[in-house]
Amino acid sequence: MPSPRRPSDIATPLLAWYDRHHRVLPWRAPPGAPPMEPYRVWLSEVMLQQTTVPAVVPYFDKFLRRWPRVEDLAAAPVEDVMEAWAGLGYYARARNLHKCAQAVASKLGGRFPDTEEGLLELPGIGAYTAAAIAAIAFNRPAAVMDGNIERVIARLFAIETPLPQAKPELRERVKGITPQQRPGDFAQAMMDLGATVCTPKSPNCLICPLAAMCKARKAGIAQALPRKATKVGRPVRHTLAFLLERDDGAVLLRRRPPQGLLGGMLEVPSAPWRETPWQNGEALKHAPTDCDWQPMPGETEHVFTHFALKIAAVHGRISAREAAKLDGLWQQPREAALPTVMKKMLRLLPQEAAAKSTKSRRAAPARS
Repeated sequence: MPSPRRPSDIATPLLAWYDRHHRVLPWRAPPGAPPMEPYRVWLSEVMLQQTTVPAVVPYFDKFLRRWPRVEDLAAAPVEDVMEAWAGLGYYARARNLHKCAQAVASKLGGRFPDTEEGLLELPGIGAYTAAAIAAIAFNRPAAVMDGNIERVIARLFAIETPLPQAKPELRERVKGITPQQRPGDFAQAMMDLGATVCTPKSPNCLICPLAAMCKARKAGIAQALPRKATKVGRPVRHTLAFLLERDDGAVLLRRRPPQGLLGGMLEVPSAPWRETPWQNGEALKHAPTDCDWQPMPGETEHVFTHFALKIAAVHGRISAREAAKLDGLWQQPREAALPTVMKKMLRLLPQEAAAKSTKSRRAAPARS
C-alpha cells in the first residue's frame, strides 16, 4: 500500500481494528457509542498526564465515588482533594484540577466548553488536554497527541528528527490524518495502538492495522523511533528527614506551603533540599524540636522530573505532653495520605526498617 494521502487511508483500518480490540476503561464509552460525560473525560485526562492507566484506574474510581459531579469536586476543600490525590504524583495537577472544577461550576453552570478554544481558557488545561476533551467528549476533529500517538506517528511517517524538536512536525501530521467522522474514537484508537501494539520496545508490526503503510517498518527502523535528544544528567539534592514519634507511634507531619513543589501536601519535617549532603549536627537547627535525635542507618532516594532527592534521616521520640506543644499533625505512619517521597521517608522509621530487613531475610534463598 502507498503512503497515506487522505485521513480515511489511516482512519478506516484503524477504526476497524479499534472496534474489535479497544481497551475497556472506566472513563471510555464503547466504540461508536455516545461519548462519556465531559466531567469523566476531563478527570481521566488530567490524571493520565505523566501517569500510567493501571495507576490511574483506582484514583479515578475513588474520585467519582467521592465527588460524582464537577460541582461536588468544586465544593470540596482543596486539602481533601490533595490528600485524595496523594501517591499519583505531579501535585500541581491536583491544585489545577480543583481550580478548574471551581471555574466550571461557578462561571459555566457546571458545563464544560465544547471547543478547544473554550477549554484552553480553563485553569490547568493545556493544548493536549483541550484537544483530547474536545475530541473524546464532544467529537470535535481535534488533533490529539500524547506520548503513544507521538510514537505511532513518528514510525508511520519515519520522522527521524529527535524529540522534543519533532513535536511541531508530529502535530501537523496528526492534524492531517484526523478524520471528521468519529474523531474521538480515532484519538483513542491511536492511543490504544501505541499502548498495546506500537510499543516503545519490540513493536508487534505483524498485527498492526497500519503496518502496510508504515514507512519506519519498511525501512527497518521502527524500534529506533521516535529518536530522543541526548539527556543531560539529572542533578542531585540532599535532605535530612526528622522522624519524630509520639508515645503511641504517631509521627509528626506538617502541611507544605500552597505554592511550589508538592504545594499544600502533608510532609515529613526535613532540612532544606540542597545540592550538598547535610551533616546531622548542622541540620539540627531545622529540627521541629529539641530531643535525642538518633541517626538512622541507610538512606533512600526519590526521583522527581528534574532532580533526584537523596534522603537521610534521624529519629526521635517525645511524650504526648511534649507533642501537644508542637505545630503540625500527628498521624499513624501507615494511615497518612502522603506523596510517595514522604512515604519513602517514613520507611526509614526504626520499625519499618526492621520489618523490611526481616522480610528480606525470609525471602533470601537458603544456602547449601
